[in-house]
Amino acid sequence: MVKANPGGSLDPRFIVGRDELIRQIWDVLERQCVLLNAERRIGKTSIVRKMAACPPSGWLAVFQDLEKIHTPEEFSEAVYRQVQQYLSWLPKLKKAAEEHKTGEYGLNSRSWKPLLEDTIRQLMDAQKKSGKRLVMLWDEVPYMINNIRKRSGEQQAVEVLDQLRSLRQENPELRMVFTGSVGLHHVLDSIQAAQISAAPVNDMYAIEVTPLESDAAKQLARELLLGESLTSKDTDKSAATIALEADYFPFFIHHIVAGLKLGGIAPEPDNIRSLVRRQLTDANDPWELGHFRKRIPVYYAQEQDARLVTTIMDHLAGCPDFISLNDLLSAVQMQGVTVNRDELIRVLRLMERDHYLRRNDDGHYQFRFELIKRWWKLDRGL
Repeated sequence: MVKANPGGSLDPRFIVGRDELIRQIWDVLERQCVLLNAERRIGKTSIVRKMAACPPSGWLAVFQDLEKIHTPEEFSEAVYRQVQQYLSWLPKLKKAAEEHKTGEYGLNSRSWKPLLEDTIRQLMDAQKKSGKRLVMLWDEVPYMINNIRKRSGEQQAVEVLDQLRSLRQENPELRMVFTGSVGLHHVLDSIQAAQISAAPVNDMYAIEVTPLESDAAKQLARELLLGESLTSKDTDKSAATIALEADYFPFFIHHIVAGLKLGGIAPEPDNIRSLVRRQLTDANDPWELGHFRKRIPVYYAQEQDARLVTTIMDHLAGCPDFISLNDLLSAVQMQGVTVNRDELIRVLRLMERDHYLRRNDDGHYQFRFELIKRWWKLDRGL
């Protein structure tokens, strides 16, 4: 029985509604590497963990979380350690590590490249002998690259990305999956702002992870209610209410069911809606929605851009439907923001890539997620 576990590591057996997406990812990996783009808390890590736990026949999947990596040296050593865990029987890998530790590679700024190259080279040799294809599932790559950029500068950050691209080119059978909730485009923009040319991932196929489909979200809610022994007059109706209130995010579905369980609240639709309203206005921010506000000055470092983003979201929060570019331009200018049409378009494109906004077929704008729109309106007192 599946239990509510908001933010926790889930057993792959209990990851619901992602089988078709995972099948598509494996299909793309037959041809090229993948850049898995996802909003925070949408379930990307669960997806790659399930891929690592249940790879198709003929594949070897190596999963690694890179969020805490801050230097190229830490990265290469972490890759070696993870590879050794999977293929500890390879004597050449052990030899490479021993040489690294005893100083053959040294601890200077270049030492990480030989170890990374040797690790991947020996791993590819093992792949050929075993007949299996290798995929490195690297979670939070943009976060790691940004850490390296802040610690060691833009040049070191782009060298890591360039080295990974070089490894992909030198080893055509090697596959990599990068995931990240920090937009890689922001990291690359900061690198290019330092007048360093960077196009290190244009050989990778981008796939966006979206919230669950409606039926899958209802299924997850239903299974969690049953797993927590929460009974209602109409379980299907309660599950549908949970899915809708959570905007089909697995993380928020888990949170709602956990809140019902811990609060001893009967899972009836009115109770579910009341619980969500309390959660959205809770000063402790149990759903971590404040991240969508706090990251604005980080993603949009220029003060004018950050102000423009906030003004756009304030206006859209009060719009019941999509709004045209012309109307949005007039609205932000009326709020005293000095911006021309081209500047507005530039920021709107970034906001789309950061999952704040979406465009319809007419090119009109609205919040990407209804739940975030609802929270923003409450949080800003609009």
